Amino acid sequence: MKIEVKNVYKKFKSEEVLKDIDITFEKGKVYGLFGRNGSGKSVLQKLIAGIYVPTSGSILYDGVDITKEKIYPLCVRVLIEKPSFFPDLTGFENLKILAEIQNTIGPKEIDRALEIVNLFDEKDKRYSKYSLGMKQKLGIAQAIMEDYDVLILDEPFNGIERESVKKIIDYLLEKKKEGKIIIVSSHIKDDLQKLADIFYEVDSGKVTKRNYEEL
Repeated sequence: MKIEVKNVYKKFKSEEVLKDIDITFEKGKVYGLFGRNGSGKSVLQKLIAGIYVPTSGSILYDGVDITKEKIYPLCVRVLIEKPSFFPDLTGFENLKILAEIQNTIGPKEIDRALEIVNLFDEKDKRYSKYSLGMKQKLGIAQAIMEDYDVLILDEPFNGIERESVKKIIDYLLEKKKEGKIIIVSSHIKDDLQKLADIFYEVDSGKVTKRNYEEL
């Protein structure tokens, strides 16, 4: 699996959010996107995921231009911005509804995802009773519960205690060994240090490859 972002620009009305972006993402690597809030990290991730369409340029999955072909990449799972679920359903029930869309996993896989994010003990609690950190964990669980090739996580560790962060990072590093492409954004560079192999700084619409020490 290879994703190529080629000469991508993105504008909203007259505001140019991303300018001439060229990045290649390859399997078996974790990519860290670092930048302040509002720098364009989430917009870039939405473009890669096929949620947004570039103003110009191309995004290719294994050579296929998903914009030109109007294809949504089904191999991608995402957590971008704040997760949203049905408030009167439990955490497990919310994941079960999402799992039924593709119908490739069952309760065992859902429970495993909840265990990975340390939310299994609260799986039968209503979402409306979840704390901020629990809501974030459920968002990560929905992204990882199915078999994916590409995982895109936007500020995934917001509100999550360090013990659970470590457990999630260990899981992501195992998935990297399996050949997944993992793209994680954060405005806190320490969150990326133990996770990412390759770092990009997003600033003023530009994306620049950096060493960790340069961030």
